[in-house]
Amino acid sequence: MAKSNLTFLSNALVSMRPKQWIKNSLIFVALIFSQNLFHWDTVLRSILSFMLFCLVSSGIYLFNDLMDAPRDREHPVKKNRPIASGTVSRFQAVATAILLEIISLWAAFELAFEFGMVCVVYIVIQILYSLFLKKIVIIEIFTVAAGFFLRVIAGAKIIEVPVSSWLLVCTLFISLFLGLAKRRSELILLGEDAKIHRGVLDQYSISLMDQMVGVATAGSVISYSLYTLSSETVGKFGTENLWYTIPIVIYGIFRYLYLIYRRGKGGFPELIFFEDRPLLITGVIYVIVVVLVIYL
Repeated sequence: MAKSNLTFLSNALVSMRPKQWIKNSLIFVALIFSQNLFHWDTVLRSILSFMLFCLVSSGIYLFNDLMDAPRDREHPVKKNRPIASGTVSRFQAVATAILLEIISLWAAFELAFEFGMVCVVYIVIQILYSLFLKKIVIIEIFTVAAGFFLRVIAGAKIIEVPVSSWLLVCTLFISLFLGLAKRRSELILLGEDAKIHRGVLDQYSISLMDQMVGVATAGSVISYSLYTLSSETVGKFGTENLWYTIPIVIYGIFRYLYLIYRRGKGGFPELIFFEDRPLLITGVIYVIVVVLVIYL
């Protein structure tokens, strides 16, 4: 019995997709840019909110896998997911997902009401996505991007600070960029069978994806540049030096484009940052430079 329980917990953890928890690090954006990184009470609240959002998103991943199980069984990679392969039963998945959401939402509202409301909005949007929004061309990409956007909002609500509108716009464009890159990768990987695994892919083409990726890329660079150069940002931080991070951001985006177009990656953006050393180093350098500019 103990071995059986251990096996279930192991498979359930895989279904919770811990590798994708890196997305929840967007919660710390508000902490860093609000100049609260060395205020330990706000740091602790941000860490707790990160952990809770991991539980919230894990419950959603279980729900998504339940809904997508029939299609996943036909996918060359996703067929090995625990729910699709049958190592985690539907009853176990449903019970685990409900338990995760109940616990995480209760804790989220205890921590901060507005943070709890952001979590509720995230859950509702993701459920609607799994039920029907994922079938609507373009809207489904905006829905995926909304998940990233809400993480940034959640990070601001938990420490009760405002977020620059330019930073939110930048987050939106980067989220669209990552979502479009993922869809483009799926089109190439699945080829003529793409619509079987994800019906909405039949509405896209590689050329259309390339054009939309170009728009999202330009929007990301321009909005971030305008954020660093805006009078609001300069006045808040008391320095114009944040613009020095612009080349770092541009290199990171170009490196990601290189991995998409020359290495055939992009299907799993949460893994690229761990697997590609230049991109990982770029991210570390960016954080270090931002902290030095803002806090020194």
